[in-house]
Amino acid sequence: MQLTKAEEQIMQILWTMDEATVQDILKGFSDNKPARTTIATVLNILENKNFVDHRSEGRLNIYRAIVSKEAYSKKQLFGFVKDYFNGSFSSMVSFFAKESNLSIEQMDEMLEETRKALDKENKEKI
Repeated sequence: MQLTKAEEQIMQILWTMDEATVQDILKGFSDNKPARTTIATVLNILENKNFVDHRSEGRLNIYRAIVSKEAYSKKQLFGFVKDYFNGSFSSMVSFFAKESNLSIEQMDEMLEETRKALDKENKEKI
């Protein structure tokens, strides 16, 4: 499920905290702070979308993310690759390598980092 810009901003802040009140989230904005009521409304929408839940302590609602940043990022990335690169990660990497003017050395470094990460992941599965 796609988040709006406002929803994503709040999730980005919430992902840095275990739990947060509306006031805590408001403090996470650096510029152009939205109104408390706006944050509360967006949190309600996120709760309806099953991205967050809350518990009440007196009059305070304390929110927590129930969708991890990693899970959301992965879903968004796979959707992006499917929509813009016909599901081909190779095409995406090739496109970004060309657009970023990466040198052969930089691409070799990226490939080596990827190999190490995959080796580590495979060893953890054993």
